[in-house]
Amino acid sequence: MRGGLFLSLEGGEGSGKSTLLGRLRDFLEHEGYDVLITREPGGPPIAEAVRGILLDPGNTAMDALTELFLYLASRRQNLVERILPQLAKGGVVISDRFADASVAYQGGGRGLGLARVDRLNREAIGEHVPQLTFFLDVDPAQGLERGPGVTAVDRSGGDRIERETLEFHERVRRSYREWAALHPERIKVIDASLPPEAVAAAALNALSRLLAATD
Repeated sequence: MRGGLFLSLEGGEGSGKSTLLGRLRDFLEHEGYDVLITREPGGPPIAEAVRGILLDPGNTAMDALTELFLYLASRRQNLVERILPQLAKGGVVISDRFADASVAYQGGGRGLGLARVDRLNREAIGEHVPQLTFFLDVDPAQGLERGPGVTAVDRSGGDRIERETLEFHERVRRSYREWAALHPERIKVIDASLPPEAVAAAALNALSRLLAATD
């Protein structure tokens, strides 16, 4: 597998990304791959510091563009410090969210526009996009009920993004769906309301096809 393998998981709150990420990691490590797990926002120390600012519930005055630029800064640092070195040595990277998240959350959720955010994303990541992205699609009301400390009605225990209105999370979902429809060759949409085993089976099937094609 020349040049490594870059995978990402996308989805709203409580979509089951962490569960699927573990299944993908276990499968790939069993197959002998060197796997790096990372997340957004976050990763190396600089990106984790930005994460703290972004998710702090006290930062209610944050402007939408400020939020986007902070995500881009975190993404860029994680890319150059963690992701690209892992890919350069032929390893696998699985990222819990990547650039598509900004398209959905800031482009759709905040109303900055999907195409506009995509253009700014390109400044941060260049042509470094995942070969395969899993979008775990779930109704936001259902997903929020799964999260610790939050429900569809009471999100006071969540981080700054989780505390957003249900309407915000619905816009995020619609934007993810719209973006996935524009990139069907890369983004695999999976119904995240299905049992975890069914979600994992769909993802592993798509991953196995990709591995067979790149061997």
